[in-house]
Amino acid sequence: MPHNPVLFDVLKDRLRQAPQGKITFAEFMDLALYDPVGGYYATQVAAVGPQGDFVTSPHLSRDFGELLTVQLVELWHYLGQPEPFTLVEMGAGQGIMADDVLAYLQSQFQDCFAVLDYKIVEKSPVLRHIQRKRLEPWANRVTWCDWADLAADSVTGCCFSNELVDALPVHQVILTETGLQEIYVTLDEDSSTLKDVIGPLSTPRLGEYFERVGVDWAKGYPLGYRTEAHLAALDWIATVTDVLHRGYLLTIDYGYPAERYYNPHRTQGTLQCYYQHAHHNDPYRYLGHQDITAHVNFTALERQGEQCGLTILGLTQQAMFLMALGLGDRLMDLAKIQSTDPAIVNQAIQRRDQIHQLMNPMGLGNFWVLLQGKNLTPEIATQPICGFTIPPLG
Repeated sequence: MPHNPVLFDVLKDRLRQAPQGKITFAEFMDLALYDPVGGYYATQVAAVGPQGDFVTSPHLSRDFGELLTVQLVELWHYLGQPEPFTLVEMGAGQGIMADDVLAYLQSQFQDCFAVLDYKIVEKSPVLRHIQRKRLEPWANRVTWCDWADLAADSVTGCCFSNELVDALPVHQVILTETGLQEIYVTLDEDSSTLKDVIGPLSTPRLGEYFERVGVDWAKGYPLGYRTEAHLAALDWIATVTDVLHRGYLLTIDYGYPAERYYNPHRTQGTLQCYYQHAHHNDPYRYLGHQDITAHVNFTALERQGEQCGLTILGLTQQAMFLMALGLGDRLMDLAKIQSTDPAIVNQAIQRRDQIHQLMNPMGLGNFWVLLQGKNLTPEIATQPICGFTIPPLG
């Protein structure tokens, strides 16, 4: 498929105006995904889901959102059942998870639903439109906002996301004979394609980032070693912490701790592109038509959170998280279904398969779930939290 011509024109204009005709990979990735006219999340929203480029947990089964709701209600109780209880979903996609959470709160936890203030922070105007349409039954409970609309220390509750951080722009760096340098994006000679070019680090924050997560480039890293730095994720943590007065930050995504992420043998980093359920590592292909992601460095999220005033409360994998919240019980209930109606039997089989995908250790079950807290009393901070009572795998 050819590039989105609108996006390619935006990129060419940006490069022609940029010093030395180059921009950081992070700036390229931000434009490729989020440009309001030609970016992937502005034009390809229908490409997310079973018939599109990739599937997220909420697309598979309502069980994911319902069990997440169980966890959110427990956190509400730990906070002393505040009124209002504010939930801030960041990057709500097509609104599927929000729909599941709101429906389950209303049907099963009416006391919590009665004091709920559900906010969605969404960058894409197109996705906002889709979310508003899906969430119309909850119009009196949901508001859409930008970070600038949220005052400092204004949220008592939980900020949460699912597969958001992996799509935040990353800087790419490469180890050379002269030390660590950065990957930039530029046009080739005839301005028809994009290509990499190597140059000095664009900001001292990159060196500080690798020091913070414990990377020593003198210890076993080969020349040509290429990887990512998540400066946008650090900024995101700082922004969330600023608006959170008291409560939690819950992050679900795929990634690694720093020692695995920056293993000397992972010589080409984690950058992946997704197009029609196939993945590859060429971000300059299918511009505007493919998703671009990088695994999350959870050590960076933890250390940035601590620096901003967050406490680490739990880190586990999605399979363990959902099992602790009752996913196993739901599987057992499905096994008890006895019916001669083929439709009921097929529905039970399909749902069982969906649940198994949520906990598949080679897929979604291997995602990480990180819980951080702010301004919690020692009594609250030391309470056993249901979704994290099963020790993490590995």
